[in-house]
Amino acid sequence: MMTATTANGGSDDARVRTQQSPLASQRARESSTPAEENRKGKFGGFFTLGYKEGFNQWWANIPAAAAEHTVLSYIPYLRKPPTHTQTGSAPPSANASTMSLDPSADREAAPVRTTSLVDPYGPRQWNSQMVKLGGRNRALNEFSVERLDETHEQNLVMLHGYGAGLGFFYKNFEGLSRVPGWTVYALDLLGMGRSSRPPFRVHAKDRQKSITEAEDWFVDALEEWRVKRNINRFTLLGHSLGGYMAVAYALKYPGHLNKLILASPVGIPEDPYAVNAAMPDPTDSTVTNEFSQDQTATTEHSNPEIPDLAKTKGDNNNFLNARSKEQKQDVSGDDTNPSAPRKPLPKWLTYLWDANISPFSLVRWAGPLGPRFVSGWTSRRFSHLPPDEAQALHNYAYSLFKQRGSGEYALAYILAPGAFARSPLIRRIHGVGRQMITMNGSATSSVAVAQQRRENGIPIVLMYGENDWMDIAGGYAAEQKINEERERALQSASTDEKKHDRGSAKCLIIKKAGHHVYLDGFEEFNEVMREEMMDVSRRK
Repeated sequence: MMTATTANGGSDDARVRTQQSPLASQRARESSTPAEENRKGKFGGFFTLGYKEGFNQWWANIPAAAAEHTVLSYIPYLRKPPTHTQTGSAPPSANASTMSLDPSADREAAPVRTTSLVDPYGPRQWNSQMVKLGGRNRALNEFSVERLDETHEQNLVMLHGYGAGLGFFYKNFEGLSRVPGWTVYALDLLGMGRSSRPPFRVHAKDRQKSITEAEDWFVDALEEWRVKRNINRFTLLGHSLGGYMAVAYALKYPGHLNKLILASPVGIPEDPYAVNAAMPDPTDSTVTNEFSQDQTATTEHSNPEIPDLAKTKGDNNNFLNARSKEQKQDVSGDDTNPSAPRKPLPKWLTYLWDANISPFSLVRWAGPLGPRFVSGWTSRRFSHLPPDEAQALHNYAYSLFKQRGSGEYALAYILAPGAFARSPLIRRIHGVGRQMITMNGSATSSVAVAQQRRENGIPIVLMYGENDWMDIAGGYAAEQKINEERERALQSASTDEKKHDRGSAKCLIIKKAGHHVYLDGFEEFNEVMREEMMDVSRRK
């Protein structure tokens, strides 16, 4: 029984929330708390790691492979996880930290099997490997779990968020691989995690072409991985930036998804400034946010802004239609539609963003202070976890942050300061599952129209934490647009097409979770995911 809440309405109060910049949403939440609590939570002891401890960690220079291995060792029933050392096996040097691929056989990892004697949901096989792609220094880091003694008919592919890695899903691998007939894959995006880190460059001068080129850098690698793995159809789960890329993938490479699941995706709402703001210099690179939310408060308290009704029951109310005229005017400020309103963010932040200076560049430049800087984020992000797991994730995060910059530099082309998309998904997401494909299911635009057919829709699930700094209003707006597109498509559809249409959309709220819903509320998240996976199996 699904315990997450279907937010198909439930409460007009929840649905009429203005689609805010994530930073603005966080500031609003902070302004509602006592001043002393804000001071202690945001500034007091911001960098929790001491100078000596930070220096020791910098000096130890833990390789990314070792840090990933330690995190994955916390997966239940998996005592010694497989960890290849084809990338991240050596500490990054000051001059040449390329995270290049070493294809030597002795750096491969043998699969690890857990039997029913030690694994109540086994037998299962756990794999860690690099998947080589075409071109120079292009390969994706992959961790997978497959059930043994079963027919594998379904595949789940998981994509992490900005600057993260597949190890952040360590609370989900075991729970999601319980579903019969499924193989679970987690990938590090190209240029992030322990995937190879080729130089990121955008050659286009046109604004929209620059955005598309940045998106294609990631989604083309995912499609190439799919072909290498000989996977025809799969369910795609993306968190944050991974969710954004999951939508971009579904639009560029239609015909391969059974279901699309977006966990607190970035880039859905539209903002006048973001779609008109200047693009970064193609020779430079990015900045991010979400460095201030304390997860202890997130996982222990409910959000009063979302009524309980919205977390326990749904209806078919339309939150956009429910907005009053005054609320609509609030979104834009007046009846005009300025092409680029004044930036509502600190000047230093917009300067760094527009100069395309990555937060990970600051970590690399900081030298011995790097681990201390990173602790300012990890101490809050993982404050709800046991100390040993929190320390392992801190080491893992630092080991990734200090690697040579690559995919991180795409962010400034995709998002404007404040984490609004330059090409908002709200303008495009209704096209997911409605693209033209060939009769045999492959995507192409080079064949005659008579040889093409339109996709018959795919189920889309949007998940948010109830204390998420990514505003759920964007999810409701996307839900409405997707369902409206389905109704429009079915108006001219044949009886058979209506019968086989699979398109749908729904929003779910994970209780007592923040932006990292898969980690903050992992038990409920895993239960929701298992039900969504079983739904795919039933549809087949």
